[in-house]
Order: sequence, then C-alpha cells, then structure tokens
Amino acid sequence: MSVTRAEKETELQQLEDVFKESESAILVDYRGLNVPQVTELRRQLRAAKARYRVVKNTLAKRALKGTSFEPLGAHFSGPTAVAYTGTDPVALAKALTAFGKTAPTLKIKAAVVQGRAIRPAEVTELAALPGKRELYAKLLFMLQAPMQQFVSVLNAVPRDLMNVLVAAEKKRGEPHPVPSA
Repeated sequence: MSVTRAEKETELQQLEDVFKESESAILVDYRGLNVPQVTELRRQLRAAKARYRVVKNTLAKRALKGTSFEPLGAHFSGPTAVAYTGTDPVALAKALTAFGKTAPTLKIKAAVVQGRAIRPAEVTELAALPGKRELYAKLLFMLQAPMQQFVSVLNAVPRDLMNVLVAAEKKRGEPHPVPSA
C-alpha cells in the first residue's frame, strides 16, 4: 500500500511542527528493538515528558530546514527515530541512556540540545547532570540558607538573654555559702 502525496504532506507538516515546538532532539537507530521494547521506551519517554517518533529520512530532512535542528540532517540514514522534548533535555537524555542499558541495540546517532549540536557521547554526559527539578531545589536551598541563618542570628539574642536571666535567677535563689572560721 503506497502512501499518497497528501499523507506525505500531512506527515511533513507534523514533523515541522515537532521541530518548531521542541528545544531538544536526539536521533536513535532503533534496529534490533522488538515491539515490547519500543513500547517500553515510549512509556519511559512519556514519563520524562518527551516523545518518540519513527520518521522517514527524506521527510525529516525537509522538515529540518530552517530550524535549529538542521545539523541533524546528515544523520538521517537507515532506520531512524527521533526522541524530542520541549521541556527538559536532561530528562530525555536520562531516559534514553537508562533504556540503552537494558537494550544495548539502541544506538544514539546525534543530538541537538537547545540549539547546539552534540555528539552521542555528550548525551551520556548530559544524562549525568541533575534535572531541572533538582537544580531548582538546589537553587532554592542556596537562596533560603542565608535567610535561615539570618533568622537564627536574630533569635540568638533573645535566647541568650533568656539564658542569662535564668542563670541569674538560679544564682539568686541559691543560698550563699556561709564562710567557716
């Protein structure tokens, strides 16, 4: 069953929309993966707020023109799928590298992360970085720490004053030792 020109144009438009809406994309060679493995990969990528799509090379090359993903054009040969996200490229890289450990036949061909082309080895390095949520949590901690220390210093003055008053009260209440002759 052949694909009509209208279907090709629709798929081309969908791919163009994918590349316009995404900030990061990773090309993978999915040769050797069976259907349950691809289904599991899609599930893991959805959990990372990413998508996975098997593409036709010629349509993908056309869809790349005029986008920040143009450097990927040279890597569209053989069975190629695109994993893409518009939010967190680290989560995408983590999901792909984690899945790659369970399915070594999955090969990363190339990637563009936030407009910058990176090598397949750099995708593994990217996966080692903390995600956006972790970075936000660290930033919040760093912003919050000085405030906590300031509040602690402010609380120290009344607390220390109370300790001095309690000690003075105890000393007052104690009987004075009578000097022996």
